[in-house]
Amino acid sequence: MSQASLLKSIAETGYNVGFGGRKHWATYDIVDKIPGLIGFIGTAVGIFSLVYESLSAKNVSAVMAVFGVIGIYISVYDSKKSDYEKSAVEITKIFNGLRDLYREVEALAANADLSIHWARLATFESQYYGASISKQILFSDWYAHYKFFWQYQIDWVANQKSFSFWRDKVPLTAWLATAAIIVSIATCFALHIDSVKSCFGIV
Repeated sequence: MSQASLLKSIAETGYNVGFGGRKHWATYDIVDKIPGLIGFIGTAVGIFSLVYESLSAKNVSAVMAVFGVIGIYISVYDSKKSDYEKSAVEITKIFNGLRDLYREVEALAANADLSIHWARLATFESQYYGASISKQILFSDWYAHYKFFWQYQIDWVANQKSFSFWRDKVPLTAWLATAAIIVSIATCFALHIDSVKSCFGIV
């Protein structure tokens, strides 16, 4: 197969590996940071509710109860937090190896023997599958999109993949969630409900 085909294959694998690594980092970050944030918010609301009676209302209590449920859900992953970190580090190393392989193949002469490089690509793919953890936390996909497309150096992948903002850089589920919110608000106004707050039952 040609040099161009190999470069495309390396970039495609790089995308899968890079995004997969960001998902592992996203899960680790959520499990590591969100419980502390929930605890801080809960404490702050509790303190300010002593001063502002409105914070003692049922809707605020319901929101804090939801935060508590979120904390319980996240705690399920806490025992494996170090595993996600270890996998994320390993996958990041694989991604960097693929980047170096891409640069190496890019610099080869047109008639160079590519068999060794194809073998290295297969090795990287095998290492990635061995390092990956299949179960990721809810919303890690959204966070991974941000971490991969906006925080990561992926120019060599983008050269082959030609990412678009609308199709690739924002997850489909985010667009669906946004559309659902817009439809709900539009329905409220279509039914002549006085305000968006009353439409969603917010007092």
